[in-house]
Amino acid sequence: MTDRGAVLVTGGAGYIGSHTAKALAEAGWRPVVFDNLSSGRREAVRWGPLVVGDVRDREALRAALTEHAVAGVIHFAGLIEVGRSVTRPDLFYDHNVSGTGALLSAMADREISRLVFSSSAAVYGDIKGADAAAPIPEDAAKAPTSPYGESKLIGEWMIAAHARAFGLSAVALRYFNAAGADTSALIGEAHDPETHLIPLAIEAALGAGKPLTVFGQDFDTPDGSCLRDYIHVSDLARAHVAALEAPMDRGEFQPFNVGTGIGRSVLQVLQAVDQVAGRTPYAVGARRAGDPASLVADPARIRTRLNWSPTQSDLVTIIETALAWRTSPRFPVKNGG
Repeated sequence: MTDRGAVLVTGGAGYIGSHTAKALAEAGWRPVVFDNLSSGRREAVRWGPLVVGDVRDREALRAALTEHAVAGVIHFAGLIEVGRSVTRPDLFYDHNVSGTGALLSAMADREISRLVFSSSAAVYGDIKGADAAAPIPEDAAKAPTSPYGESKLIGEWMIAAHARAFGLSAVALRYFNAAGADTSALIGEAHDPETHLIPLAIEAALGAGKPLTVFGQDFDTPDGSCLRDYIHVSDLARAHVAALEAPMDRGEFQPFNVGTGIGRSVLQVLQAVDQVAGRTPYAVGARRAGDPASLVADPARIRTRLNWSPTQSDLVTIIETALAWRTSPRFPVKNGG
């Protein structure tokens, strides 16, 4: 396969980053992972070299960009837990905002002109009124309900400003709920602590974790539980490659939603886990701070502009691949990922 050049993947030892590194390698790129391993796993770096470094360290970033002759960057590195961001906003602004600033500075110094940013549906916040349950388009109002969402929106603003000032061409992928695992079961989701619904539900079904807590069953949704748009992590990885390769003008910044356009409730997810993995014991608890009732993508724009569509994002496939990863000997039971 032709070598198309090196791509720096910040946070590439983590869940979505490692799947994207695999997708890059399969498309002929050389992924260079830049990760401080605070939550990523060394053993998830399988498709290119690992540079251990903190994304807030401009000099380390400049050195990596130069040493590996990097042609483009995909930026995942940062903190992701919505609930934790409410109690420790200082950490999220430091890592997510300062880290993005350091990366943009290093890229400008090295005249690297393509960036794909791991953004989030959390930039939209809690949409009220008649539009609350409708799929969200990219031009919807931005009103994040958590410091995590705020940090992602600030990151988008910073990137757009750098595009205008320095000729950077950049894409922000606003994705909804990444889930599932690579079909090889070589890599998958293994955060420590785990906070995401599907792996927690699988743990409960296997009897390996605590009974699941459903955070709120009094939302304005059909069954009272939150509605989310679940996207298979391998579909999401392909979207990053498509964004990297998309023709763009100098100085252009484009946001795209990445999702299916179909909302699944927490209780619907639990029913699907019951079907695939066995009964999932759960209790209903209070709502979490910062959780909107519904977050469902309108993915029309990415389908048209990047010729991307999900192929593995039905709930059964998501849960089957997550279960295969969880029961594989490679699953890190005690260390994070």
